[in-house]
Amino acid sequence: MVRLRTPRMAITERRRIHARERVVSSPGWRGVLAASLGGVLAAAVGIGAGEVVAGASSSLRSPILDVGDRVVDRVPTWAKDLAIDWFGTNDKIALLVGIAVILTVYAAAVGIVGLRRSLRLGIAGIALFGVLGTLASLAARTGARLTSPLPSLVGSVVAAAALAWLARLPARSEQESPTPPHLTQRRRFLAQVGVLGVAAAALGSLGRRLEARFSAADSRAAITLPRPDLPAPAVPVGAQAEGAAALFTPNAEFYRIDTALTVPQVPAEGWELRVGGLVDRELRLSYDDLLSRSVEEHDITLTCVSNTIGGELIGTARWLGVRLDDLLAEAGVAPTADQVVGRSVDGYTCGFPVAALDGRDALVAVGMNGEPLPLEHGFPARLIVPGIYGYASATKWLTEIELTTFADFDHYWVPRGYAAEAPIKMQSRIDRPRGLDRIPAGPFVIGGVAWAQPTGIRAVELRIDDGAWIAADMAAEVNGSTWRQWSFAWDARPGRHTVEVRAIDNNGAIQTADRSEPLPDGASGHHTVVVLVDEV
Repeated sequence: MVRLRTPRMAITERRRIHARERVVSSPGWRGVLAASLGGVLAAAVGIGAGEVVAGASSSLRSPILDVGDRVVDRVPTWAKDLAIDWFGTNDKIALLVGIAVILTVYAAAVGIVGLRRSLRLGIAGIALFGVLGTLASLAARTGARLTSPLPSLVGSVVAAAALAWLARLPARSEQESPTPPHLTQRRRFLAQVGVLGVAAAALGSLGRRLEARFSAADSRAAITLPRPDLPAPAVPVGAQAEGAAALFTPNAEFYRIDTALTVPQVPAEGWELRVGGLVDRELRLSYDDLLSRSVEEHDITLTCVSNTIGGELIGTARWLGVRLDDLLAEAGVAPTADQVVGRSVDGYTCGFPVAALDGRDALVAVGMNGEPLPLEHGFPARLIVPGIYGYASATKWLTEIELTTFADFDHYWVPRGYAAEAPIKMQSRIDRPRGLDRIPAGPFVIGGVAWAQPTGIRAVELRIDDGAWIAADMAAEVNGSTWRQWSFAWDARPGRHTVEVRAIDNNGAIQTADRSEPLPDGASGHHTVVVLVDEV
């Protein structure tokens, strides 16, 4: 039977439509806020769905991380240096927060367009983000699989469906409820927003739980490191100077600068190291193969090329591992090879000269300060090469060592403006006092560190208020590949004073005062601090 539409029914329908539109299309900030909230929650549900899909397989990645990795790969070098200068080892957190803020703003705009103007345009905005995530997954450093775009595609479909669900609120006739239609619809909109919020939280939590299955933490916890065949010499008495940083940097405090937004999870059980390229014979080693070899222990300071004058992107640890030169000798390095390239599981590459393996204690390291490498510092294995900045030598989550030439291959940072060869520059740092510290007049010990790897430091000199250079008291030297500590007993007089430091290496070279920025091959210049001395 055909039901005739009466004028009263037509009026009621128009009221229902208008009531629905008042929720997100009402003039003023309430309608804009409702629409933007809807867009953000629709996006959150989509991202949560993408996380769940990514957590289903260790080969899949979160759309957010895929996009973030491409940002890291393509960000201008000056922006990368600025981020490290501003945020230090929190640069990745800052990037992820930045991506979240941009995504939130974008999702809010999509919600306003999709719920107040045109649903089709809103869905097109979501599809654009899905395309971006798909392209990011296909451009991964380690190569893409056919399944790589799945998290982005599923996430964008779910987000679009959520937005469409919000845009099509069900209507009820006035006779069904004594509540005015616009209030009923507003409550239903808020209820649906609540459902989306709960769904987003649940999907995100489920995605994290699924991803946690691939953690390498249990694998690391099961490792028992072998005793070194060549233990590190005992630390000399008097190697720690008053006022200087701790001689050995605890693992939890050791700086971390790399391009991985999240720590790669590489269980030792399935790990393999390949040594190939311009060699006589290719080597393939499991983790057990590596531990069964002769292992050595060495105290080595690592330095980041992004370390500014007086910066803290430097640390010293006791490393355990297999000598790199022994591995390469076994493989047989071709005479034409002049570059050693380390490849990480995430596709990152480092490269340094073959000539740097001149007897220095370069390692394929498996231990750090008496325990297996922490996950964030490269478990199960990484490269350690004294005297070469980390961006060119310290490959974490190592999977491959390739012998090649500088003419044939540029490692990761070379196309981004950094030097291909990266010997560490001699530097010194004042640890105490800090800049603009206030101290009482009288006896005060100034302390700090200096390094010139792998040559070592002979002396450190201070200059106060542009006076003559004065020799500092040197702590005992551990070896040429670690920083050396120093101190200076100062009779501080009231007033504002400038303290400057420079180092002299074991070959007699004096640290340059010429200042340069980290790009392209490390900072140089004297560290200077201003200290305020108060009357007693």
